[in-house]
Amino acid sequence: MNQHIVHIAVVVNDYDEAIEFYTQKLGFQLIEDTPLSSTKRWVLVAPRGASECHLLLAKAVGDEQRSRIGNQAGGRVFLFLRTDDFYRDYNSYAAKGVVFVRPPTEEPFGTVAVFEDLYGNRWDLIQYNDGR
Repeated sequence: MNQHIVHIAVVVNDYDEAIEFYTQKLGFQLIEDTPLSSTKRWVLVAPRGASECHLLLAKAVGDEQRSRIGNQAGGRVFLFLRTDDFYRDYNSYAAKGVVFVRPPTEEPFGTVAVFEDLYGNRWDLIQYNDGR
């Protein structure tokens, strides 16, 4: 069996503000932005160089989905962004106004800090010691 996770949905308030955050603040690529109806779009973003897994920016519809914006993991870290140069990315994000809720720490596995996306979902920015 050969399977891969290809998309992870992130519930957003607005397509364009989410695209701006991910592309301008985090430096992600806009992979696709296809209108599906007058109110729905298929929007994929990913870190530069990512070949398989993309974020699907899914605009919330209805009160229940809107209540999940920014809290998709109940306050825990939701997504993990591996980098090959922790301080390059940490300093770039901080300079662009990305909010870090936990400062960089050196752990046995690598260097990590926790930041929030524009809605409050928590992410680990991580550089592993073993080069993975």
